[in-house]
Amino acid sequence: MTPDEENDRHRVKMQRRKEVQDREVAEKTIEKGLIAVHTGPGKGKSTAAFGLALRMLGYERRVVIVQFIKGAWDTGERRALERFGTLAQFHALGEGFTWETQDRARDVAACARAWEQALEALAQQDVALVVLDELNIALRYGYLDEATVLAGLRNRPAWQHVVITGRNAPEWLLNEADLVTEMTLVKHHFRQGVKAQQGVEF
Repeated sequence: MTPDEENDRHRVKMQRRKEVQDREVAEKTIEKGLIAVHTGPGKGKSTAAFGLALRMLGYERRVVIVQFIKGAWDTGERRALERFGTLAQFHALGEGFTWETQDRARDVAACARAWEQALEALAQQDVALVVLDELNIALRYGYLDEATVLAGLRNRPAWQHVVITGRNAPEWLLNEADLVTEMTLVKHHFRQGVKAQQGVEF
């Protein structure tokens, strides 16, 4: 096959693909606030959520991030989001990982405070995106119950998007979600003895 023939064949193939793609896009007419869940053992769940937050902020739409479990660390994402002023709110309301606190009552109380902050964000008409970072961990340990969380999600403004991160998302949350992504662990540098590094993990 000559280069010209190969180009012609490719062009015809892409024209057919475009026709199929255009039909599929035209069939999608619903607009609504989405619930997205990022779960699984792989790295990148929170990172993907912060990427979506950055996209929203690029359109000057308000974003609220509420972190469960994680403590008020000095992180790159927090520093970056603070540069957006009132468009971005960042609330790190955990007290560190559960194996660090070793105090269930304290962890439950911290999650309750974080959920109150989340409810405040979920009630605001002008907040386009709410990120509930590591909420799945709180759910896994039973720090918040299904009915409470579902009520908060279902009563939010119709156009508001929510991203929930953390391993081991419960089945009921997966059923409620519009989008579920499972991060799969293939290889991780931590297992080769590489410590968490600034700008990569935090």
